Amino acid sequence: MLYMEKDILFGSFGPEHNPACRYAMFNRHGGLSRPPFSYLNCSYAVGDDRKAVAANRSAMKEIIKVDRLVSVGQVHGDGIHCLEDFPADDLEIAGYDAIVSPLPDVGLMIQHADCQAVLLCDPVRRIIAAVHSGWRGSVGDILGKTVRLMADRYTARPQDMMAVIGPSLGPCCSEFVNHRLELPDQFQRFRTMDNHFDFWQISREQLTAAGLLPSSISVAGVCTSCSLDYFSYRRAKREGNGVTGRNGSVIVLGKATA
Repeated sequence: MLYMEKDILFGSFGPEHNPACRYAMFNRHGGLSRPPFSYLNCSYAVGDDRKAVAANRSAMKEIIKVDRLVSVGQVHGDGIHCLEDFPADDLEIAGYDAIVSPLPDVGLMIQHADCQAVLLCDPVRRIIAAVHSGWRGSVGDILGKTVRLMADRYTARPQDMMAVIGPSLGPCCSEFVNHRLELPDQFQRFRTMDNHFDFWQISREQLTAAGLLPSSISVAGVCTSCSLDYFSYRRAKREGNGVTGRNGSVIVLGKATA
């Protein structure tokens, strides 16, 4: 279930009356950061004032109703962190691009500006994941690796999992002029025009190859480069020096009920 409220994409996985988890995909509106990070930048790593970022993250936690927010450093690799101990405070873990957890009431956040935030949940075995997947992540199949880790470590079943691919670079703007050097040959069938590729479809197929049902995968279908409501590195590079903020996407596992 995916819907928009006050320009934020909200959703949940599991039964509508008792969802296993909830998620929110924030845009750039509503925060305290100043240009070029206007306004809801959630990243400490792009040069923004740390007090403004902290305030923005606090606002996001209040909106999604969670006390702890855990993010990863995001190095465009395929490292996956398993969060199994409740953090005493907000936490950012360096060196990973995905985070998996069975812990309730802890928000897992991905920071992105054109790359995909892919949120996953097995509502039966109550495992969630948040994945940062740019083109390098797609080449390394970080989505498939995350699904397999959820299955191997937590006995999650891919056929029970649900996924949402958030606002990110659409096929309209995913131009890779060096694609023959950067992308594998099997990605050529996802080329939509000239040097453009449909990474939304690449992610869908990687998830289904890992065992998810096609009907359990949803795509927000919003291109961050086109929409001025979102931070976009591509757009910032096109218009200037590429300095911009990061959108935040958060998934939270709810407490189990009898």
